[in-house]
Amino acid sequence: MKRITIEQAIKKDGKKVKVSGFLENIRDGKSMAFLVLKDITGKIQVTIEKEKLPKVSEQIASLTPDSVVSVFGKVVKSDFVKLNGVELIPSYIVVESIADALPINRKEIPATKNKQALEKSSIDQRLDYRWIDLRTDENQLMFKVQTLLTNSMREFLVKENFIEIHSPKLIAAASEGGADVFSVDYFGGNAYLAQSPQFYKQMAMASGFERVFEVGPVFRAEKSYTNRHATEFTGFDIEMSYIESYHDVMDIQQKQLAHALKKVKEKYGDEIEKLFGVEVKVPLVPFPTMTVKEIYGALEKEMNMVFPEEEKTDLCADAERATAELVKKLFGEENEFLFVTDFDKEKRAFYHMRDEHGTPLGYDLLWKGCEITTGAQREHRYEVLKNQAIEKGIEKDVDFYLEFFKYGCPPHGGYGTGIDRLTMLLLGVPIKEVMYLFRGVNRLTP
Repeated sequence: MKRITIEQAIKKDGKKVKVSGFLENIRDGKSMAFLVLKDITGKIQVTIEKEKLPKVSEQIASLTPDSVVSVFGKVVKSDFVKLNGVELIPSYIVVESIADALPINRKEIPATKNKQALEKSSIDQRLDYRWIDLRTDENQLMFKVQTLLTNSMREFLVKENFIEIHSPKLIAAASEGGADVFSVDYFGGNAYLAQSPQFYKQMAMASGFERVFEVGPVFRAEKSYTNRHATEFTGFDIEMSYIESYHDVMDIQQKQLAHALKKVKEKYGDEIEKLFGVEVKVPLVPFPTMTVKEIYGALEKEMNMVFPEEEKTDLCADAERATAELVKKLFGEENEFLFVTDFDKEKRAFYHMRDEHGTPLGYDLLWKGCEITTGAQREHRYEVLKNQAIEKGIEKDVDFYLEFFKYGCPPHGGYGTGIDRLTMLLLGVPIKEVMYLFRGVNRLTP
């Protein structure tokens, strides 16, 4: 008999089925035993009358939580079963794999008359055994949500005539023109792990591709220990030609996010609220926009926050976090996103186009008081771009990149955002827990 999913099985009242999965719970009584079997699609109760099934009854004693079994039996509707209103009456059980006692506690377990309470293991302990930790309902929902979020963002761009590219992650020069790069030995020479696909997205503009996006790994050698930083994460980047200003880029991004969050809310909104206690809000477009200067002014006026003048060319961490409350005060409770513009040129990459006053033509996008995106119109004029690289002292490092602009290149712009950080903010979960396998300053395994 071919195995079907539990989601399929619970709809087959009166039918014989084969289901397989992990044992989430075992209750072994004198005359009856009850198993809760779980696969990626759901859970089902297996009800065993020991007298009728002596061979199955013998197997129960050897089973342990998280063991993997296949159950062959009949699905029966039952008003007495809370779990989906059905039970599976087995004919026989095949034990696929017996689990040892688990080395971590995935959840806090309250005390009972006979047992002491068990604390949830620390995140670092759970990361040591990540494959076990990932079996929880919350973690599995998290990655279903992330899959839909990413796919919906892709879907939106494909409908907007974007082409997906896959650029190299081993590169000859730091892609952001900074120091936070991993250097690797490359046949006796130096290479770097890409901080972003920036240079190659722009090469696609010079190639006449006009609209491109990429979903892929990004590496940042930042010695940061915050709950939102990682040394490797998954980036979602776009670049588009023939823009009139960076506002065209902002427009695409806000519509893309609204589309993706609408899809997530429709499919998983109730489950997210149940398991994470978070309401998924579909944002209204357009998102509100403020300059850096306006934000500091509003924080002082509306929230009595005072900042040193030297910090006001960029958003410091405290100011960035405070925008979560500020946005609601100024623009209404339903608003969670904020575009921030007019940063100082010292705080922006050399390839950002600048206006006649030297102000970079770009933005950051904040969500719930956390930066998720840097976007901009790029400088596509060779001589201007070269001079900006000279100003930063990196013209020799980016010589190959400058070549892209010598032979004709349309005006263009784009942005990069992190899939992991989006998921973190959507569900209210720290970055270590939201990534499939976290990589940080002190974490390279499993």
